[in-house]
This record gives sequence, C-alpha cells and structure tokens, in this order.
Amino acid sequence: MALSPTPAQRRVVAAADPGTGRLRGTEAQLAGLVKRGLAFRHPRPPHDHFLTPAGHRIREAGGEPEIPVASAAASQDVSPAPAAREVFAARVGGEPSVAGAAGDARLREVRGAWQGLLELRRMTHPDGSTDRPCAWERSHLVRAAALALEADGHRPAGPDGDDGGDGDGGGYRVRATPQPEAVAVHEPDGAALRACAETLERAGWQVGEHTEPRSRARYLLASPRKV
Repeated sequence: MALSPTPAQRRVVAAADPGTGRLRGTEAQLAGLVKRGLAFRHPRPPHDHFLTPAGHRIREAGGEPEIPVASAAASQDVSPAPAAREVFAARVGGEPSVAGAAGDARLREVRGAWQGLLELRRMTHPDGSTDRPCAWERSHLVRAAALALEADGHRPAGPDGDDGGDGDGGGYRVRATPQPEAVAVHEPDGAALRACAETLERAGWQVGEHTEPRSRARYLLASPRKV
C-alpha cells in the first residue's frame, strides 16, 4: 500500500511549479516523495525532481493524499480492483459502479491525470517528446492504456459483464496479456473498438486487431511504441 506523504512533504508538493511540476525541498523530503510514487528524479543533470501524475493530482486537490496511479499493484491488474476509496485511478472497465465515476468532476480528474502523464513523458524522454509512452507507462500497461482511452472520451464497461469483454453492456475493457508489453482491449461494438484503436495509436501505441479463437469476438492488442 502506498505511504501517505508527511505534512512537510505535502507542503513541498503544494509549492511545486504549476506548469512543470518542478519541486524544491530537502533531499530527505524529495527522496520520500519518490518513494511514495509522487515525484521522480530527472535522469539528466541537474537531476531536479518533478511531480508524477499522482503528485500533480495531490497538488491540484490541495488536500488529502491519493493512492498514486503508479502503485506497484496497478501494473499487475488482470481484473478490476474495487474502488474502496475516493481516489483517482483510470477506469479499466468492469469496475463496480461508484459515486463520482462520471460527470464534470470525473472529466476534470481524467484530463488532469492525462496532462500530468504528458508532462511526465516530456520530462523523461531525452528529446522531450510527448508522442510516445514513457517508462512509467511501460511498467503500468493496463492503467496507462485505460487512461488514454478514458481521457479521449471512451466509455468504460460497467460491472455487468465478464473479463472477456464479450458482455452485452458495451464499453471498453483493458486487460493484461501473457505477452510482454501488450494489453488487450475488448469492446463488443465494432465501431467503438476501431475508435479505441485510433485513440491508442494517437497516444503512441502500436495496435493490431485480432479475433478470439473460441468466441470469434474481435479485440485489440496494443503495445507502447518505442520510437
């Protein structure tokens, strides 16, 4: 479980540059924020520290800490975890219905997380590009792909279908696969599935459409583009 930041660390987060997320603080404070998944140390000199998308979310909320999107458990999700607390996580499809999962507030949260992720791309890619996934996305494939889809307005599946993505309710489901650096995206509506493919391609993913051998349902296999 992610550790909550100390009051001193929260003040460092609150004082971060609103545009770049650059942080100023003691080495102990910055190291603590990195440990909690709320900051990262830039690989190039002068090795400044910057907020991660989860850190940006806390700064924008101006209050209680949230479980970082970059938590280690998120990268292992095969089936959706229940949203027990009111914290931000990209919807992978199939989660139980929760209050605040739709509407203007959710839209602001998703857009803020997406902008934070683009900033993370810019700060961690040597060329400063934002057109392809960064290392965080490669280690959190399901959440990263789901965030790209939700931020572009796609509807996640409700809780009434199964993990295979062939429920009748519609909406996308993002699931891990045995293949390295690849996720499966299920959407029973063919046009919506193709729209998901277009969104992921614009977000820097390589996408192919495939057919389930048993059900004959179409699905996407998506991998982060490296160049």
